[in-house]
Amino acid sequence: MKRPLSAPQKLTVVYGVLAIVLILDILQLWLLTATTHAFLGGETRMVVPAALSSAACLALNLGLLAQLRRLDAE
Repeated sequence: MKRPLSAPQKLTVVYGVLAIVLILDILQLWLLTATTHAFLGGETRMVVPAALSSAACLALNLGLLAQLRRLDAE
């Protein structure tokens, strides 16, 4: 049986998750900017891979949110 995490341990986990979410959000903003710049420059072949990468970042963020909710429920 696992011992529940203490409040300082939970706070450390939350800070780690927030740092990862911040990095993923900055990555998504950079991806949007680069894709928009390329699309307006006439390169349309980057749109689909960029959309898939952005969807992967969204999935990671949703997974981290689910982990935080599970942590909060404990």
